[in-house]
Amino acid sequence: MVKRETNLKKVAIVIPRYGPVGGAERFACELAERLSRNERYEIHVFANRWQRKSPGITFHKVPIITFPKFLTTISFAVFAERKIAAMKFDIVHAHDRMFNADVFTMHGLPHRLWVRDIRKKPMNLFDYGTAWVERKLVANPRCKSFLPVSHLAREKFLEAYPAVDSAKVQVIHPGIDIDRFRQFDREEARREIRNLFHIDPDDFVILFVSMNFDIKGLDRIFSGVAAFKSKYPGEKIKILVVGKGNEKKYRDMAHKLSLGQAVIFAGIQKENLERIYLASDAYAMLSKFDTFGIVVLEAMAAALPVIISTNVGARDIVRDGSNGFIIDNVEDSHEISEKIFRMMNSTFRAKIAQAAYDRALKQSWDVVVDRVHALYNKIVSSSAVD
Repeated sequence: MVKRETNLKKVAIVIPRYGPVGGAERFACELAERLSRNERYEIHVFANRWQRKSPGITFHKVPIITFPKFLTTISFAVFAERKIAAMKFDIVHAHDRMFNADVFTMHGLPHRLWVRDIRKKPMNLFDYGTAWVERKLVANPRCKSFLPVSHLAREKFLEAYPAVDSAKVQVIHPGIDIDRFRQFDREEARREIRNLFHIDPDDFVILFVSMNFDIKGLDRIFSGVAAFKSKYPGEKIKILVVGKGNEKKYRDMAHKLSLGQAVIFAGIQKENLERIYLASDAYAMLSKFDTFGIVVLEAMAAALPVIISTNVGARDIVRDGSNGFIIDNVEDSHEISEKIFRMMNSTFRAKIAQAAYDRALKQSWDVVVDRVHALYNKIVSSSAVD
């Protein structure tokens, strides 16, 4: 048997929504665009929607039936399968649930575990349909590699699918583009953003960025800061909330905790986001569960120490007390308060901020692409026979 030439790899990347917003979407987008710059690849994206259409990539519209809702995941999987089957690909790389792929990057929990442990509601028809498609993919012998984005996600995947060979389950974290933050002067960004939101130069600013205030633990951050202000009433501290959520609910919560003047709701900030990171002093995300949390990596790339819960997959790159803090019991507001107090020491904060930045440097998208490229080579080589 003679191996065929594998210099040019034709790759299908499959995801319902493609673009720079959202963890899974950004991962697929960064991977596709970087691979497309390599002459050894021909990249095709199969998606229902895309936020940008990059040169060098061929896009294919995949229909989705959204009513009745339970057909959403099933219809995307069916239509993607049909379109891909009409062409010949060396690699099919799924970033969401479908029936037939060589590689499956898992950006979330196995669906049944998500419903049971996080949403904590009974399964509905949509859930059954989504879980069914997922099981079909996992059981498909074609799928050679499962790529959870963290060790936490890996643990949950193997819990849900114990029959899967653990050697096929390899963690590949998301990457970061450090140049997003290097292009700005920190002091200038700090001055401009603080003026914009009426924050004093000497205020200690804890940044929170999310499109889901409930899941990402904004209430726990409020409780921790309230405990801090109770113990250290003379310290100047602000919480800068960026993103979208039930703002009224959290304004009321801040008022009840006597945090009204300490919380700033900035809304969605696409244009200013990098400068907002640079203008802050620390980042906090005390999620109920998060398979990774790419915003944690963004904060570290902006040289911010981070405070995260043990249920955030980005704990893989956070060293407690070295480049940030990991909170075991997020209901313990006094523990959160003490971590904040430690970070307010400017000498200590500078040290862990530098450590956070140094760790982010090791997590570039180029590193991620190199690992995926090696995996593709292995898969194609093992199957490329006459």
